[in-house]
Amino acid sequence: MAAARTSTTISLPLASRLTTAVFSLMLGVFIIYGVGLSHSETLHDTAHDTRHSYGFPCH
Repeated sequence: MAAARTSTTISLPLASRLTTAVFSLMLGVFIIYGVGLSHSETLHDTAHDTRHSYGFPCH
């Protein structure tokens, strides 16, 4: 017999949601642009290909 599953929803305060959103945005910007300016060829090429796949010009 399968175990019963329950699900609960937690309402987060606006400050927590904004903090998470800002952190996620900063991480995304770093990955797309910060790593793209890196001197490490592998990191740069990965970010370069990612930018092109999202339609961002980079030249």
